[in-house]
Amino acid sequence: MGKVIITCAVTGAIHTPSMSPHLPVTPEQIAHAAVGAAEAGAAILHLHARDPATGRPDQSVEAFMRFLPSIRQRTDAVVNLTTGGAPSMTLEERLRPAATLKPEVASLNMGSMNFGLFPMLNRYAAFQHDWERAALENSRDLVFRNTFADIEHVLHTCAENGTRFEFECYDTAHLYNLAHVLDRGLVTPPLFVQTVFGILGGIGTHAEDVLHLRRTADRLFGDAYRWSVLGAGAAQMRVAAQAASMGATSASAWRIRCGTGRACSPAPTPPRCGASAPSSKGSASRWRPPTRRVRSWQ
Repeated sequence: MGKVIITCAVTGAIHTPSMSPHLPVTPEQIAHAAVGAAEAGAAILHLHARDPATGRPDQSVEAFMRFLPSIRQRTDAVVNLTTGGAPSMTLEERLRPAATLKPEVASLNMGSMNFGLFPMLNRYAAFQHDWERAALENSRDLVFRNTFADIEHVLHTCAENGTRFEFECYDTAHLYNLAHVLDRGLVTPPLFVQTVFGILGGIGTHAEDVLHLRRTADRLFGDAYRWSVLGAGAAQMRVAAQAASMGATSASAWRIRCGTGRACSPAPTPPRCGASAPSSKGSASRWRPPTRRVRSWQ
């Protein structure tokens, strides 16, 4: 039985302010939501930043520094900074916060893909800000780029800081890309594999899709990985329930995810995550993380 690791992404970059009045946008709102998630049981906080005036995703170091010190002072949760940013950003824009602030964990998308958000245009009659409709419409002709060179650059840059990775896999090929960098010795197991279902351009949310990625990961990584899932939108609870029955645990709110084992952090699982659940391969005890390096952002 492995300990449950709950990851909470409190704001993400996909949703826009018009989609919900509850979307954290300002630094104060993001910090409040993050601390609240930690107090409710989240061990990892997956963080994005936004322009407080418009809610637009903002990947500048300055934007993250408006809330990171407060989060660090108020909780001991592990910080996971996105390198995905928003699909329209350049690699250097997306990487800068993790490279500069050296978090315990950083996310890493394991391949390039179409990233279609435009179907959400049909759900809303009006938008508060001009950028919202444009961003959704422009995703018809948008490729989220993470080439092999891009992936290697992120790995080398963040690994020098002692950062571990949450590997986000949106389709079968992304698992094979991860196996490739593992075979080359660019990453160290156990791997924290986040399989994402339901983004237009990636794999779907059918039960067979979840089974397929699970079986593929088992075949490629054996007992060298821990499994977590994310289902887009209304599929989250259905995907989470299925995954929980297969050895992962998951929960939902903006992007709340859970994984089993300890692979996603160089730190021991915080005491709040003491609930038990089956580990993905029943072998969490084979890996012992080093002493946690507490990050300080002042």
